[in-house]
Amino acid sequence: MRELFTRGGVVCAGLLASLSPALMAQGFWEDSHGKLTLRNYYFNDGYRDGGEDRKEWAQGFLLNLQSGYTEGTVGFGLDALGLSGIRLDSSRAHAGTGLLPVHDDGRAASEFSSLGVTAKMRIGEAVVKTGTLLPKIPVLVYNDGRLLPQTFQGTQVEYSGIRNLYVHAGHLDKFKLRNSTDSVDIYPQGYSGKKGSDFDFAGATYAFTPKLSGTWYYGEMREFYRQQFFGLVHKQPVGAGSLTSDLRYFISNEAGEARNGKVDSDMFSGLFTYRLGPQALGLGYQKVTGDTALPYASVSTVYSFSNAGVGKFIQAGEQTWMLRYDYDFAAILPGLTFMTRYYKGQNGDFKGREAREWESDTNLRYVIQDSTFKGVGIELRKATYRSTYASDRDNYRVYLTYDLALW
Repeated sequence: MRELFTRGGVVCAGLLASLSPALMAQGFWEDSHGKLTLRNYYFNDGYRDGGEDRKEWAQGFLLNLQSGYTEGTVGFGLDALGLSGIRLDSSRAHAGTGLLPVHDDGRAASEFSSLGVTAKMRIGEAVVKTGTLLPKIPVLVYNDGRLLPQTFQGTQVEYSGIRNLYVHAGHLDKFKLRNSTDSVDIYPQGYSGKKGSDFDFAGATYAFTPKLSGTWYYGEMREFYRQQFFGLVHKQPVGAGSLTSDLRYFISNEAGEARNGKVDSDMFSGLFTYRLGPQALGLGYQKVTGDTALPYASVSTVYSFSNAGVGKFIQAGEQTWMLRYDYDFAAILPGLTFMTRYYKGQNGDFKGREAREWESDTNLRYVIQDSTFKGVGIELRKATYRSTYASDRDNYRVYLTYDLALW
């Protein structure tokens, strides 16, 4: 698969470079748009076991430029993603939050920047992209939980030409950490070896009815692990509100040389959310079976409701319950939203030790709806995490965000 996608990416980029300026002007510029996102981020991780707190403050800039497609049976386009982070406050004793790169002497970098370019080609209902990608699929979700997002390099194709069906496949060979400008081979979380790999994926989503959809994906990190995902989402009116059922199942095994050791993990998770007016109440349950924890790409986001502010609740044998409550204050103060949730994981195994953990998260977010500062958002996050196998932490985050449409 990787040879196919590599060749497809070269063809896409080569054809784009050969286009005439006149052809580029048709559709390419007319349907283009640009956006600048500003992120001001304060992160404070307090370790209750006596370790040094991790706390930093930084400013991020995300420039997202997306072209349209040239006219014709085959259309071409080009996207660019510029990322830049600036240190506002840090020290050697408190660096290491993941907001900024850390030098060998333990000090955070004063700034870091990178540029990603994506060539794209559209043929009917099929779109091929090659270059910088932000995958958001069940077997690999990029992480955007710090100042700047994690990015990947590769080629993907998407097809939506059959009614109610979406098909997606690709090959990824490099990635950049959220706080790095270096492109490296892909490797799983917890891997300490020197030989990374690449990642192939394929999947589809089908809408059986307007209320029910199903998803299947396959992903393989060559020489490490392979993983299948099955999901069902159903939404049903219940009384004056609606009930959404989200069921997910992962099957994971080692692949090739198994460079990170044996992989034997099945994970089921179900989340049931009842929404009534401005309120939503969710109840979730998750169970991991097999001899190992759920594998996932380094620093990426786990596609589960258990991917909390601090913990992930995916150890071998672990059972997790989650209760969540959301409220939208639109009727009182438009732009103000509130969320709180609680997780409890038990019966897990971490390297022969009993794994028990719990976490409570609370988020409060407000986006200004009018005046000169329309669109400015402020978000406060608090997470309390306790565990028998990992460090106890009290986590505080403050976000200031603003999206500026350039054209």
